[in-house]
Amino acid sequence: MSTFTSPPTDGKIRTANRTMNGTMNATTNGPRHGARNATTAQTTRRPRLSGMTWLVWRQHRAAFWTMLAATVVSVAWIVYQRGQMTDFLDAYGFPAKNLDDAEKEFEPYIGAFSSVTTGLTAIPVILGVLLGAPLLAGDLENGTAKLIAAQSVSRNRWLATKLALTGLVVTVTTVTLSAVFAWWWSPIKLHYVDIDWTSREFFNTTGPVPVALSLLSVFGGVLIGVIVRRTLAAMVVTLGFTVALQMVWGYFKLSLGDIVTATTKPVSPGTPITFPSSVPRTAHAFDASYVSGSGKLFDLTTCTDTPAEEATTSCMKKADIVGASIDYIPISQMSSMQWFGASILFALTAGIVAFLFFWGRKRLV
Repeated sequence: MSTFTSPPTDGKIRTANRTMNGTMNATTNGPRHGARNATTAQTTRRPRLSGMTWLVWRQHRAAFWTMLAATVVSVAWIVYQRGQMTDFLDAYGFPAKNLDDAEKEFEPYIGAFSSVTTGLTAIPVILGVLLGAPLLAGDLENGTAKLIAAQSVSRNRWLATKLALTGLVVTVTTVTLSAVFAWWWSPIKLHYVDIDWTSREFFNTTGPVPVALSLLSVFGGVLIGVIVRRTLAAMVVTLGFTVALQMVWGYFKLSLGDIVTATTKPVSPGTPITFPSSVPRTAHAFDASYVSGSGKLFDLTTCTDTPAEEATTSCMKKADIVGASIDYIPISQMSSMQWFGASILFALTAGIVAFLFFWGRKRLV
């Protein structure tokens, strides 16, 4: 009897199994790992903004990008203008030569200052009307606020994200413009007397003042929008608010400084009076007066009704005028005045923000 035996197949089976396992691993694990890597790469390429921050940025991205783009263009223009001015100053021989003698030659550069400062002083008004007023008024008017309130996000978080992101963009743009404009003005700040540093064109566009004015205008517009709840009406009311703010600030700002009085040495009554020479050239003078021997102040128009010189001298003797005085604020106080005033504006802004959270959030539906 013959016995038939099948050939051993264990080796072939093991080889086939290894081949199939390798093929399956390559087809299953390979694409899976590749997809995972691709997903990871895509995730790392995405912007880091997420959640409410991403939503608020996307909702107002047109305004935010416009502000940032305008800032970049303005900075480039200021850098160009400063380069042109410094080239002229070097060729002219400044500061060895006085700029007062180069009035006509220097006029184009002063004109460049005027064109830029006109735009910079309007920034708080523009931001308050076009950014602050519609920020929440638009959501309240078109019903977006009700949709947000129906989600899991709290109104406090929504309001905080809106205000924080808006305040950040406003701060970045205004700080940048303030610093670059101050850099442009710095070479002639202490030498050119035809620029009044207390004017809104220069006082309100350097240091912390433009930042404080812009934030107060924007958040004041936000509060007006929450109260009015209509975008167009809020913009109109905010325009009036920002213009009034500029007027009040212009009237109030000079009181932030300490007035310095310079007085001449007493002379004999009737002697020609010369005004104090210790007053800095760039100081902002308030008032000039004659001083009598008893310390009484007389207006400069005193004794001007007498046409004859002898009659004027006799009038001065009769009034016992022995000297003159000038009240002024030196430009050295500019920085302290700006920070003091800005701290008041920042405090008002903080009050508006607190009011929005404690009262305004109840109206965000």
